[in-house]
Amino acid sequence: MIEKLRLLPYKEYKGVQKIYSVIFYYLPIFGNMYRRRVELCLDQCRGGETILEVGFGSGLTFLNLNEKYKKIYGLDLTCDVNVVKQVFATHNIHPDLQNGNVLKMPYADNQFDTVLLISILEHLKPNELEQAFSEIKRVLKPNGQIVYGVPVERPFMVFMFRLLGYNIREHHFSTEQDVAQAAEKILQKKSIQVMKATPAFLGNVYEIGHFVK
Repeated sequence: MIEKLRLLPYKEYKGVQKIYSVIFYYLPIFGNMYRRRVELCLDQCRGGETILEVGFGSGLTFLNLNEKYKKIYGLDLTCDVNVVKQVFATHNIHPDLQNGNVLKMPYADNQFDTVLLISILEHLKPNELEQAFSEIKRVLKPNGQIVYGVPVERPFMVFMFRLLGYNIREHHFSTEQDVAQAAEKILQKKSIQVMKATPAFLGNVYEIGHFVK
């Protein structure tokens, strides 16, 4: 059985720009979809000593990851890392957080058991994906795993983004196919899973990739 995403009260989350608001995770209908995609990614994380989440934002995964890993690391382009640290320190969780880019990460070779990216890789341009996966491979321990989640671009997904006030083309530059093809050039594929829309006849809306070094 897939573990549910454990969330703090909505108002406790701080440190990110409004566009990345966590309110989506608490909404009726939309909230279930947002939580489910994270839960499917977390289910693939096998636990261990260290995990790096690229694009951790508000730290929505940290309560769950703290149960699976001894140390959480996080890299994010824009969030206020000190504010996010303070939020989780009150819950006795002390992640090592930095600002930075997946294309050039400030970590040693062979450092992490798992690298996790949830709705991050679609924001890269197709010609950047192989560089990102090469960097991820570099920081993974031998046989370490990468787990990623990316949206499946279908009319339903574009429609849902418009309901939320966003033009998907302003934020997404790579498709799920682009991401999977780049990953297969650099790493060994374990599995690719899909999450269906609700109702299911609307098709797949999210893809979860699991690759190893």
